[in-house]
Amino acid sequence: MGVKIITDSTADLPRELIQKYDIEVLPLMVNFGDKSYRDGVDITPGQFYEMLAGSKILPTTSQVNPPAFVSAYQRALDNGDAVISIHLSSKGSGTYQSAVIARDIIGSDRIFVIDSLGYSMGIGLIALAGARLARAGIAPEEIEKELLDLRDRMNYVFGVDTLEYLKKGGRLSPAKATIATVMNIKPILEVRNGELEVLDKVRGKKKALNRIIQIAREKSQNMEDKTVAIVHAACEEDAVQFRDMVVQEFNPGEVIVSEIGCVIGTHAGPGTIAIMFA
Repeated sequence: MGVKIITDSTADLPRELIQKYDIEVLPLMVNFGDKSYRDGVDITPGQFYEMLAGSKILPTTSQVNPPAFVSAYQRALDNGDAVISIHLSSKGSGTYQSAVIARDIIGSDRIFVIDSLGYSMGIGLIALAGARLARAGIAPEEIEKELLDLRDRMNYVFGVDTLEYLKKGGRLSPAKATIATVMNIKPILEVRNGELEVLDKVRGKKKALNRIIQIAREKSQNMEDKTVAIVHAACEEDAVQFRDMVVQEFNPGEVIVSEIGCVIGTHAGPGTIAIMFA
């Protein structure tokens, strides 16, 4: 019996890793007015950020529905595989609940659904770890245990250009989004218990990147044997610079650089840089 790893498009996994480990990615939807697109399928991040820049209204997003999960789970079970299904924070989307509903509809004890309590490549790192454990022949019950432990140790530190997108999208309350966007102030956020919290504010992108490094240092004393993810929203040059800073500062075992997809990008906005590690 094998183990099939299933996640959703908000994991922001690079295409080569999805293909290498045969991870199934179910797309959320991003909606511009009356037009809907499957995240990462009908629209690329590059196309999305171009549309976002020219849109007067903020696009909306919608979760993966239970029938999509039922179909994916049944295919895996019919193939003789158990399922480990890892999805974005239940506090930010109903996708996890859709997965639970699908599991209950099928009624199989070979489907394990995990609430990542996270976003973007934090989810991706958990899914990737699951795929590597599955390839090593680890039993699904043990994989679930390992991934829950990884989830509880995962750190997320974001630097965003503005809190406007998070406020408009309802991912951050207006009370928490009162940091001024004038004077080139860059908010620094983290994910805590599945929700976004403002950690600090600095002036300018360079200071923001340095502050993220400082916070990462405070949260982890040793990354030399760890996989670290760096993600960006339409600011690849900043991401390359930040990767070099991370390598110099921490010398991690593995660094994965990825672009933030359409759904997370709707709420984070262009210019976002983040680091995820456990």
